[in-house]
Amino acid sequence: MDGTLDHVMLRVTDLDESLEWYQTHLGYEEKDRYEGDGFTIVYLGPEDMHEDGAMLELTHNEGADDLEVGDAWGHIAVRVPEDELEERYQQLMDDGVEDYRDPESCDYNYAFVTDPDGHEIEIVKRDYGAEWSIDHTMIRVEDADEALGFWTRKFEYEHTGRWEADTFSNYFVKPDGAADEEMAVELTYNYDGRSYEMGDAWGHLCVRVDDLEEDWDQLLIREAADYRDPESNDQMYAFTKDQDGHEIELLERDPDAESLFPF
Repeated sequence: MDGTLDHVMLRVTDLDESLEWYQTHLGYEEKDRYEGDGFTIVYLGPEDMHEDGAMLELTHNEGADDLEVGDAWGHIAVRVPEDELEERYQQLMDDGVEDYRDPESCDYNYAFVTDPDGHEIEIVKRDYGAEWSIDHTMIRVEDADEALGFWTRKFEYEHTGRWEADTFSNYFVKPDGAADEEMAVELTYNYDGRSYEMGDAWGHLCVRVDDLEEDWDQLLIREAADYRDPESNDQMYAFTKDQDGHEIELLERDPDAESLFPF
């Protein structure tokens, strides 16, 4: 299965405020927009993002003005040049972004800010990828072996790295042969056996596939959850879930289409 991580979706309470935040502070531009019945979806990303770089999808539902950011959802991480972490963080502070976890508190290896809805954004140092492009998305899992098995067996992803501490471990997975600029999934496992709440502010990860029907059938053979099949979505997309209930969208894009959306 050749599935590139296409985007990560977050729900927001005030779309205009969120768009202004990401466009002002991260320099994102609007890639496409879909106005549905009672909801709006906007794709965002850096102007010069890699062709297989992941976009940020912001979804706003009418009347959704009290979203809960659960602890099963972790963060997205965005890239800055290796020697510019402190400078970029200070610029965000000067521009009025909330001081959440500064570089000093993170041993100058990374930093964190939060967007208007409380979604955490990690700032990581990288020598590749467009500035502020999405490096990885972190989700918390209750069983590391099951989580790694899900991504490596069902999606044929590679286990590309790990970081182990006294109380938790981080595992990274990515499509086989993916470019450095593509997004990875970070699986965080805490050793204390805790469980997590999803919350309704966390949306999903999206995997872009070559053949929706064929890849969906392959996932079912591999015993992935039959959550929302292609037929129930007018053959435009489908959804499965991992062992912890994180939603994963499958989407096939027409490279010649004028819109990024299959609607």
